[in-house]
Amino acid sequence: MCFGGSVFNGFMDRDEAQTPIKPAMTAAAIADRVRSALDMGDLEELGALLSPDVHWGAPGDPKPPCQNRSQVLRWYEKGRAAGRSAEVTDVIVHGTALLVGMRLNDGEERWQILRVGPDGITDIRGFDKRASAAAELGV
Repeated sequence: MCFGGSVFNGFMDRDEAQTPIKPAMTAAAIADRVRSALDMGDLEELGALLSPDVHWGAPGDPKPPCQNRSQVLRWYEKGRAAGRSAEVTDVIVHGTALLVGMRLNDGEERWQILRVGPDGITDIRGFDKRASAAAELGV
């Protein structure tokens, strides 16, 4: 809001159509929702947690293959269609990031760092080893 108006019941009072005010997301605030969405394979909930311009790729990749919410969700959909699933083993909050551990249905473990901004998860990086993910995050 630049000039005038007021906030009432989560909406801005103005002449245009009312727009809900979305509270800023933090890593601590969404940690349980991330665990639940990943454990249940709930892509609708996961999508609500992703920033529209989220990036996902390998550590250090300057041009990760997933560049937005739709691409990330499509990746999950393809994995589910191929019979892949995962159980979340850990969600650790570290400042503005989450360290998420998962055990895949084939028994392998994977780790992800999810960086969180005001509009949700902005960056996801995948790791094969917890030590590598923890070192990247500085934990």
